[in-house]
Amino acid sequence: MQRFVKKIVDLMREEMLFSWQGGPIIMLQIENEYGNMESSYGQRGKDYVKWAANMALGLGAGVPWVMCKQTDAPENIIDACNGYYCDGFKPNSNNKPILWTENWDGWYTTWGGRLPHRPAEDLAFAVARFYQRGGSFMNYYMYFGGTNFGRTSGGPFYVTSYDYDAPLDEYGLLSQPKWGHLKDLHAAIKLCEPALVAADSAQYIKLGPKQEAHVYHANFLSEGLNLTQFGSQNGCSAFLANIDERNEASVTFLGQSYTLPPWSVSILPDCRNTVFNTAKVSAQTSIKSAVSLPHSQDVTIPQTISAHSEVSFVSKSWMTVKEPISLWSENNFTIQGILEHLNVTKDSSDYLWYLTRIYVSDDDISFWEENSVSPAVKIDSMRDVLRVFINGQLTGSVIGRWVKVVQPVQFQSGYNDLMFLSQTVGLQNYGAFLEKDGAGFRGQIKLTGFKNGDIDLSKLSWTYQIGLKGEYQKIYSIEENEKAEWTNLTPTAVPSTFTWYKAYFDAPDSADPVALDLGSMGKGQAWVNGEHIGRYWTRVAPKGGCRPCDYRGAYNSDKCATNCGNPTQTWYHVPRSWLQESNNLLVIFEETGGNPFEISVKLHSAGVVCAQVSESHYPPIQKWSPSDFVDGKTSMNDMTPEMHLQCEDGHIISSIEFASYGSPQGSCQNFSRGRCHAPKSLSLVSETCRGRNSCSLGISNAVFGGDPCRGIVKTLAVQARCSPSSNIGFAEL
Repeated sequence: MQRFVKKIVDLMREEMLFSWQGGPIIMLQIENEYGNMESSYGQRGKDYVKWAANMALGLGAGVPWVMCKQTDAPENIIDACNGYYCDGFKPNSNNKPILWTENWDGWYTTWGGRLPHRPAEDLAFAVARFYQRGGSFMNYYMYFGGTNFGRTSGGPFYVTSYDYDAPLDEYGLLSQPKWGHLKDLHAAIKLCEPALVAADSAQYIKLGPKQEAHVYHANFLSEGLNLTQFGSQNGCSAFLANIDERNEASVTFLGQSYTLPPWSVSILPDCRNTVFNTAKVSAQTSIKSAVSLPHSQDVTIPQTISAHSEVSFVSKSWMTVKEPISLWSENNFTIQGILEHLNVTKDSSDYLWYLTRIYVSDDDISFWEENSVSPAVKIDSMRDVLRVFINGQLTGSVIGRWVKVVQPVQFQSGYNDLMFLSQTVGLQNYGAFLEKDGAGFRGQIKLTGFKNGDIDLSKLSWTYQIGLKGEYQKIYSIEENEKAEWTNLTPTAVPSTFTWYKAYFDAPDSADPVALDLGSMGKGQAWVNGEHIGRYWTRVAPKGGCRPCDYRGAYNSDKCATNCGNPTQTWYHVPRSWLQESNNLLVIFEETGGNPFEISVKLHSAGVVCAQVSESHYPPIQKWSPSDFVDGKTSMNDMTPEMHLQCEDGHIISSIEFASYGSPQGSCQNFSRGRCHAPKSLSLVSETCRGRNSCSLGISNAVFGGDPCRGIVKTLAVQARCSPSSNIGFAEL
């Protein structure tokens, strides 16, 4: 470990990457959440923390070192917080700054699980509360989602996508409104910078039973200013919080009244004017989808981007070859007993075959028939996937993490081949003694139901075969795929288990990110031009557990889950850099049976964008600057809120599907008119936005030709469709 850490630090220094060298690195981290498992190692764990700290400090990096979730971090190491909320965190010394190294803006997704989603309002609330209560540094985990290409997903049972509900998704697209709302949040915090960096601490003011203010003032400590002076001095910023989970609150702060939505923080850069509230989302909502797009010669205007457009299947011509359910290599070996999976494979493959022979006498057959019993494989514990084969035929499968196995089997008289296929679906990647977690089987493993008693399988000789023949031959690669004896696939030959498929496809004509839709397949792995895009598994999430999401109150990963009753993942990211213009090789290994003829290439984009902004929202945060706040007064002339819409790069707003200024109801993709509606809404928004990449519109009666209904707060709701600009028959304005 020391050699590795030293190598990294030396490399950073050689490349002039540390901040004192003019580079971007301001901090380094040693270990990660070791405090969660330190107690499992007793005194050795405590000694290790000290050793790791001293080792890191001795490398002379010249920047601070941190340990997250390490309450016993030594004096010269900063202990930091990881979690959904860190506003109450205090380091183990008053001499250390308050750091939040992992702000979890989503959570991990498992095969067969729901999709976790953390609302933008709650995430912004957590960040604002952190800085309100003295936080110095905050880092999102993750800000940019990713993809577990190859077999890199952990867990076990984590899906190939590492999107994590991040502000930037795994394809590089903005996740709205999360990205836009956080952008506005940090712009608001930036306006408070003079006071935040000048004040040693905030002045706490109780505003109500669950309402409070924290005031930062550059001169508060040095000059002993009192509360009545805050509003008349420069360099004053305030955060007003309502931590009530249900009710909004009206509070008085420095003689002025403020309305605070539930579970929200208002930011006042000048201790007077609210520029942002965490519960008021002005950012647009983007509905991303994976849609088919025919090649350029087939493109028409603009329905090609429609989610209902004709599906573009990868190919009508597929080839296939079966994976042998037998020993296929001279590299197999035989030994007595059951070996631990990972000690054999060294993680070179997910797959490990175990083969032994079982003799069944005529007396055994008679015993089963006379007593109406069946033999069974019994295993105390196994992970992750077990396939049981008798004489080359699949008898049963078991899925789980260290679960008990009772699998009935059927033998014929004489010698029978008993074969186990043990599979890993990601390795243990967290916790104490994770290197001992292993894979395969634990405890007793036996055959029951025989006339002369159970058979202890651990005492038999077993032949071991690592991996798949297709893996070994690398038939997924451009260079080696012809090694296999491919034959043409007919639609009547599917579905088929333990089968390789290949086809060729052309890259779609677009700059949009590319995904493969493998929803027609079962479980397996996929390669494009020899690049391993990951495991796939069309495992379905439970039907229950998805409820309307309420941002209010403490978040947990089950609170705002989506995608109930659907496969956890069907779209798989294929980086554009892996594709060529035509003749891209797609190779699939399918374990459980699927239909490759229905695999399609999709473009991942935000086809629908929506906005919902009311008169009670604040002016765009980008219009404010520190110079706007002088002596408690604002120099902003126009305080009108605005609606903003923007398509992805290379796309323009091709149509406005809904627009209503007044009292619209519902949410994106489910808007409807309310009793109050300005007749010019649709025409005005269309005229302003159609044909443009982005547009904005003021939220005021004057813009919409007068007040459509007096006495209520008006809202503008808009739903627009974005289409590739090259496919639209009018020029971008």
